Amino acid sequence: MNSTYIVGRLVNEPEVKELDNGKKVTNVTLAVPRSYKNSNGEYETDFIKCSLWNGIAERVTEYCKKGDVISVGGHIQERKVEKEKGKYSELEFIADKISFIGNYKKKENVDEKEM
Repeated sequence: MNSTYIVGRLVNEPEVKELDNGKKVTNVTLAVPRSYKNSNGEYETDFIKCSLWNGIAERVTEYCKKGDVISVGGHIQERKVEKEKGKYSELEFIADKISFIGNYKKKENVDEKEM
């Protein structure tokens, strides 16, 4: 089963892009601290790129900003990439669910139950 949950801080401001086919996407990076210290006694952080689609993309862009903590549920998939240096594969995280954990900005006309 390919199912993963990630909790982290948004590294960049979310921005929705509309594709030629009408779908909407927001690509964000989450800073996820590790739960253990390295050999220098410091906590390291992983930076994970996430793709958010359609309604999820719109909600994150509307309610979140850089630095907010969110929980993202989804799956990992392989993507084939071709660049000047040749062909390679990279993993990307595709979000299916999202929860706002902290620091989201509230809109006057939005009931918290909608979030």
